[in-house]
Order: sequence, then structure tokens, then C-alpha cells
Amino acid sequence: MQALELLSTTEAARLLRVHPATLATWRHEGRGPKFVKVGERRVRYRLSDVDRWLDDQTRTSTAGR
Repeated sequence: MQALELLSTTEAARLLRVHPATLATWRHEGRGPKFVKVGERRVRYRLSDVDRWLDDQTRTSTAGR
């Protein structure tokens, strides 16, 4: 079984070079990387989900989809 690398909001924000509040907004709007709720308040991001989300954001043009 492979160990999952779970990132805190601060760690994920640092990796994405955004403010942690941006991740909170994205969570609320359903726009950012998938996340895991641990208990009532803790939010964690799987590194693999952050990587996948980044791949999904990759574009070759600024034109619409």
C-alpha cells in the first residue's frame, strides 16, 4: 500500500503559489483541487489531486474552450 501525501491548506497554497484564502474560496465555489475533510474542520489535499488539477488547468491557447 502506497502512503498518501496529504497537504494542509497552507502547504497546498504554497505549492500552487496562491494565498490560503484563495483555496478556501475555490473550495466554497467548487473550483479548485479536490480536497479531503478530516473530522469537522480539517481540510487536506492529496498531492496527486493537486497534480491532476494542475494538469486539467493546462492550456495551449487563451481562447475559450
